[in-house]
Amino acid sequence: MSTIRLLLEKKGHNVWSVAPDATVYDALRLLDERDIGALLVIRGEELVGILSERDYARKVALKGKTSMKTPVHEIMTDQVIVIGPERTIEQAMAIMTERRLRHLPVVENDQVIGVVSIGDLVKEIIADREFIIEQLESYIAGQRSGM
Repeated sequence: MSTIRLLLEKKGHNVWSVAPDATVYDALRLLDERDIGALLVIRGEELVGILSERDYARKVALKGKTSMKTPVHEIMTDQVIVIGPERTIEQAMAIMTERRLRHLPVVENDQVIGVVSIGDLVKEIIADREFIIEQLESYIAGQRSGM
């Protein structure tokens, strides 16, 4: 069973973040530049929140606020669910499904070491299943040719 650590080794440990006092506009620009759906909100080295496109849509656009004047800390999700690197892909998928999350920060020894998305998990699960199928097909083909 694959772990979050192994997934991060494959995809990389990039963590895109913004300060809590940055404007929502600056955060949106970074989301666009990096083609990502969420940013971690970090003060110093402390994870204090997460800002997603969903937060923007629900807490700025629908509330009549402006992204140029609104600080990130006003709209971020401050109750951040995290996962440890030794947890399995399946455990991460269960957390994300149950909590309706699309991004999950990976924390080890109180330090953010990466972020996994629901897309990352789905890709990894598909790759694992394809590998198992290939191995089974190879085994079956070997059994038939050895008869």
